[in-house]
Amino acid sequence: MKKFTFIDLFAGIGGFHLAMESLGGECVFASEIDEYARKTYEYNFKKSNPNLFYSNNFNDDIRKISSFDLPDFDVLCAGFPCQPFSQAGYKRGFNDTHKSERGNLFFNIVEILEAKKPKAFFLENVRGIVNHDNGKTFKIIRDILEQELGYSFYFQIIKASDFGLPQLRPRAFMIGFRDDQILSNFSFPQPIPLKLTMSDVWGGICDREIGYTLRVGGRGSKIGDRRNWDHYLVDGEVRQVMPEQAKKMQGFPDDFEFPVPKSQAMKQLGNSVAVDAVRACGERMIEYMNFLDHMNGKDEVKKTKNKGEWTELYTFLKLLTDQKIYLADKDLNQKQDFFKVNKVTTLNIQQDCYLSENDIVEVEDKKTGVVHQVKTSSFLNQNVLDTLAESIKNGRGTFDIPEFHIISNQLGVTLIKGGNSNQKADIVLDVEDETGQYSEQGFGIKSYLGSDPTLLNASGNTNFVYKVRNLSSELLDEINSINTKTKLKDRISAIYQQGGYLEFDCIEQTTMGYNLDLVDSIMPKLAAMMLLEFHKNRTNTIDENLRSIFAQNSELFGTDLDGLRIKVKKLLVAILLGFFAGSKWNGQYLANGTIVVKSDGSQLAYHITDLASLENYLYENIRFDTPSTTRHRYGSLIAENGNLYFKLNLQLRF
Repeated sequence: MKKFTFIDLFAGIGGFHLAMESLGGECVFASEIDEYARKTYEYNFKKSNPNLFYSNNFNDDIRKISSFDLPDFDVLCAGFPCQPFSQAGYKRGFNDTHKSERGNLFFNIVEILEAKKPKAFFLENVRGIVNHDNGKTFKIIRDILEQELGYSFYFQIIKASDFGLPQLRPRAFMIGFRDDQILSNFSFPQPIPLKLTMSDVWGGICDREIGYTLRVGGRGSKIGDRRNWDHYLVDGEVRQVMPEQAKKMQGFPDDFEFPVPKSQAMKQLGNSVAVDAVRACGERMIEYMNFLDHMNGKDEVKKTKNKGEWTELYTFLKLLTDQKIYLADKDLNQKQDFFKVNKVTTLNIQQDCYLSENDIVEVEDKKTGVVHQVKTSSFLNQNVLDTLAESIKNGRGTFDIPEFHIISNQLGVTLIKGGNSNQKADIVLDVEDETGQYSEQGFGIKSYLGSDPTLLNASGNTNFVYKVRNLSSELLDEINSINTKTKLKDRISAIYQQGGYLEFDCIEQTTMGYNLDLVDSIMPKLAAMMLLEFHKNRTNTIDENLRSIFAQNSELFGTDLDGLRIKVKKLLVAILLGFFAGSKWNGQYLANGTIVVKSDGSQLAYHITDLASLENYLYENIRFDTPSTTRHRYGSLIAENGNLYFKLNLQLRF
């Protein structure tokens, strides 16, 4: 039985794979784009891990995968591209788009961590990443992992020679854990003596005990050249490092083979990780991960939650107090119509709560079926709810609200860790109105107890790719250097001013394209045109944008403007109740409505029994948004396979 599972991103020839597998890990997914490295990887691991290659989990381009389609795993391993941060390169960092998007692929890692929430991550890069751009790059990495994703973050510059290998190779190792807010006492292992020297590597007397750092490029410099890294004086003769020696310097076993030319083998070894160093740090990581599992298993409650998780619990308590919820019109004003609430349950509560007329709530444990009764008015009222709403509004990141725990104890319900974010229904109700009763009605929650909520969150799944026509690649740096407050609009304007133009090519993820096409066959192209129109002319409202598109391209759509409005309304409801950008949709709604928590803590609902109000509310209140261009990998010219591309990201906000 394997002790843990891991994925191997930017896998190269499998240095991480070797280290993690030796610790009892099973690789369930790997991704490597270089065709020669893929040959070496498959040649050496297919026998020990055939499922990885027979189940289509050996991917090439990391940008092609939808995070939600990955198998579940415990640890994410990634030696993400180092050239943008290396002293030997141009040090363009996240802005390196000259050879595809190698500078910003770290953010693909972020999306996978965000979607799959593994127990731990182990990242490796050149030590130059720590001080790149005066430390700003490393701060972005750390802030995203800690503050946005809620992982702890530990790093150390590790040398291969610290863990027995005769090579300097200083690298930044970054390790982090989910649910590590309380302990935060992981430490990297202590260095050990050399297991072998360069004389052992050569089988002769070498002039150096510890070798130079293996690298890519510059091979063949004379032994006295300051750039030399692959020539050594052995038994009085100058000798050049070959794969046989490089394998030993990197900690690869003698039976590791290279079914590729020697030049490719040397390139692959220069790009790889030092296996022994990864193994030593990985062993400490697995020990600490298992320790956290043990500690967290003692307490089912995660004390700190984000605003969304606390708002879900707030809505739950408010429904218990009000015992009804009013419906809203298209302007988010309260209508006379309302639902009487008979039962409430939520993913963050282990019990079902049945409401009665006399202020008694029957609380039934979902597992045992045991029922107890509670009079809620003795501890739950509007003043208490107002205090809770204010606490949520004032919260930052993940935080604790002790009053919630007190109320849960009085109510006799057990809070659990946050549920799966990949769902449309946050809370489930049994309700009734004048027309009848409705059971198991799933409602999403959109909250204004903080920043305005989103309808569609930005991610790589919502990137639209445009081919740039009639523009010289020599203008790439000039246009990408535009860094005004309105840089997206200004970069696009610069492309058009130079005689170029953007032509919709594809949606970066096929799942998003499939889902849009399922709504309507014209939707991928229409959405791409609306997105470009927004960034070119800042036509922010849906209707203003759509009217502009129709005026310029009425012959493309074969319908009138009202027909387009109907299609767009259908799309907005499908996003709210139906599909996620990263998962293939079956055309069915996953929720029956949504509850809107207003900034004053009051809440109103939309339900599919009044679909017109919901459609009109979304159509009139949704706006295009501009999320971080760095975080979501868009807004720059990209040179790839002899063509220029430009990406825009679709995020929709209330």
